[in-house]
Amino acid sequence: MNCYEDLLWRGLIQDISDPELIDKLNNDKLTFYIGTDPTADSMHIGHYSSFLISKRLAKYGHKPILLIGGATGLIGDPKPTAERPMISKEEVEKNIVGLTKQAKEIFGFEVVNNYDWTKDINVIDFLRDYGKYFNVGYMLGKDKVRSRMESGITYAEFSYMILQALDFMHLYEEKNCTLQVAGSDQWGNITSGIELIKKKLGKTAYGMVMPLVTDSNGVKFGKTEGNALWLDINKTSSYELYQYLINLEDSMIISYLKSLTFLTKNEIEQIEKEHLANPELRIAQKRLAKEIITDLHGEENYNLAVNMSEALFTGKFNDLSSKEISELFKNYDKHSVNVNTNILDLLINVGAASSKREAREFVTGNAVSINGEKITSLEYTISDKDFIDNTYIIIKRGKKNYYIGLKEDK
Repeated sequence: MNCYEDLLWRGLIQDISDPELIDKLNNDKLTFYIGTDPTADSMHIGHYSSFLISKRLAKYGHKPILLIGGATGLIGDPKPTAERPMISKEEVEKNIVGLTKQAKEIFGFEVVNNYDWTKDINVIDFLRDYGKYFNVGYMLGKDKVRSRMESGITYAEFSYMILQALDFMHLYEEKNCTLQVAGSDQWGNITSGIELIKKKLGKTAYGMVMPLVTDSNGVKFGKTEGNALWLDINKTSSYELYQYLINLEDSMIISYLKSLTFLTKNEIEQIEKEHLANPELRIAQKRLAKEIITDLHGEENYNLAVNMSEALFTGKFNDLSSKEISELFKNYDKHSVNVNTNILDLLINVGAASSKREAREFVTGNAVSINGEKITSLEYTISDKDFIDNTYIIIKRGKKNYYIGLKEDK
């Protein structure tokens, strides 16, 4: 497949600004840009699904530029329903540092900050040199603006599309950037930039948008109970990312393999065949997790995530390090445990039983294990060997109830 056919097969093209772009994608070497505003000091998995297209286009010989919106981030792209809360200049500056470092490490391409060419434009020049090229009726017709007309939109938000158009024109002039790529929610901003370049420079630029990656209910990819899955391993561990990915719904998993990996058409079709034959094995989900986590965090962290997941599934924890156990059970309370504690007292101390009578019932009912080993003796006493890495003891009651003990002298 050529570049355009590949993108189309992967479901990565929702709209293009001009049919001429198809030939240019297939036969030219374009400089293009994709951007993000610094609303946090790390990108999340939703950004990954968009920014991955930079690597994909680069494989076909096109040159990516990643834009961090130091200027636009101070204003905020209009949301469909309500105004974004403004963040302080200090927070934006801190976020720019984090995002720039991350973008270079993960994607490895040139990174620019639109604050650099926006900061010295005064309001008169902004209105004369850029504002005069935008018809208010044209701006009101954009989806993001139109959706906010009833609830209200501030002039600052209303001006956002002019700032983004300014970016496109600046990169066109300074770096011969003729294409902007983004998610479908940026279509109005992209076409505004194309219009500005045409009106002010008399030149032709292009835009391409991708469908937003969502689940079957239209919820954005990577949103879990309101919390983003961050690309920064210190914010979202490889294990947490692995758990999210292997639990993705079957109905969407093949489309995710197409849009979020570099696996070939033949490879994905083979995975789909195996997955449909044995969906309970979650073959496609596991392969997606391997591709994404290896790309983001490296093979070693991917293998650690798999080991931790297997340990939780089998209940065998003795091969894990104290660091891995700490990550695996980071949301659990840690209870101090003394050596020579009787099993019944242990169950009460960590909250696994409310009384010795209940503790006896759990033990004699074969419902208690320590570090994956069943405990059936009422006389069992905790010793040094029960502490993994001389630090943790993992008590399980029933099928899913875990209690984490921490050696008291630790």
